[in-house]
Amino acid sequence: MVSGARRRALRDGDRQIDTAHLLHSLLEHDPEVRAVFEGGPQLARLLAYLVQRSIGYGLRWQGSVEDSGAVPVVTEADGFSPLAAGAMEYAHERAVGRGAGRPSGVDLLAAVVTDPEARAVEVLTRAGIDAEALLTGLEGRVPGNR
Repeated sequence: MVSGARRRALRDGDRQIDTAHLLHSLLEHDPEVRAVFEGGPQLARLLAYLVQRSIGYGLRWQGSVEDSGAVPVVTEADGFSPLAAGAMEYAHERAVGRGAGRPSGVDLLAAVVTDPEARAVEVLTRAGIDAEALLTGLEGRVPGNR
């Protein structure tokens, strides 16, 4: 999944993988994450918006670092924006908290929407999805259980 986000960032001309790249890669590669958005037009709207971003919308983000200032700044963590690096750490902590050895896509999805300033949250909001309600719904969700 991370390699997909890295390819997307390079294709988009971005210096770092941001939370929107992670979200896009999750939707492309993880059926359990896609299932979170099923049951309505949300998934189609979200994918359409992400495609729009990749063909031009994201240009306003080029050359800038995704950072809300809400968490300590992480600098150049393997090519991740500070928020994306923090999301990766949070996904790992979430997995450890439930006794798993590694994070699932659902863990990472929850992680990329925790900060209201994350680009993934902006993408979700523009696609008509309430990121706060999504996060609330993911809080008790155990990966593998739909």
